[in-house]
Amino acid sequence: MARSAQVGIIIPSATYKSKRPREARSVERRLHTRHRARTVVYITIPGGRRKLCKAVNLSATGVFIETTNLGLRKGQQVELAFAINLGTVTKLHRRTAVVAHVSRGGTGLMMESYGGARSS
Repeated sequence: MARSAQVGIIIPSATYKSKRPREARSVERRLHTRHRARTVVYITIPGGRRKLCKAVNLSATGVFIETTNLGLRKGQQVELAFAINLGTVTKLHRRTAVVAHVSRGGTGLMMESYGGARSS
């Protein structure tokens, strides 16, 4: 509830308009920092079809990849394979992931925890 400074009446919060942009009011729910990614991701979708996609950003538990018309839906499980360059070593990761959201620009995937995942 917000209090009006002029008359002292209470205005329900739902009708209160903030002057801050919507982005400033949103709460970040991610547990891990996203990093800009320069890697390709092989995604295996249900039915065994494989597709090569470009990763836009990556965190310990999620990745956003550029996709077009894969037919993925929120909640579907997919398999991922991607390489991360650590300087002198390149590490290949294989993860099971769940589709978190699909947008015009791509697909957000939530990976299983890295503690229980396979890495090569």
